Amino acid sequence: MFGEERSLEAMSHRESIAMLAATSVGRVVFTVAALPAIVPVTFALHGDAIVMRTSAGTRLALAADHGVLAFEADDVDAVTRTGWSVVVTGIAEVVTDPMQSAVIHGMVEPFAPGHNDVCVRLPLALVTGRRVAAGPACGLSAAAS
Repeated sequence: MFGEERSLEAMSHRESIAMLAATSVGRVVFTVAALPAIVPVTFALHGDAIVMRTSAGTRLALAADHGVLAFEADDVDAVTRTGWSVVVTGIAEVVTDPMQSAVIHGMVEPFAPGHNDVCVRLPLALVTGRRVAAGPACGLSAAAS
């Protein structure tokens, strides 16, 4: 299995968004005291953004108030050693509009217990995706790896 040929391919913006739409769990990356922090979250695509919920006072809630966030979702097949990964980077915002918050509450069911009443919106500002597929290399540049 390890000797089989695989390729690393860049995915288009459209393919990357389609992959995000097909899953509901990802990881959010932000900084706390100038150090990286990562938390797993459930999410949904809503318009031109990723939306998620968290609790007030959490590190994520504090970082999401006009902070730069990175978000990553993926799917990996450990047997075939294939899969995909999509990263979204942008300036997040805490959603304060009650109607938009209600919509997000209906779309995202957090895994974490508690009062996950803070809704976070991360615009799809910078989206990159790549896939490891079975077959010969397709010429993905070193800059994408």
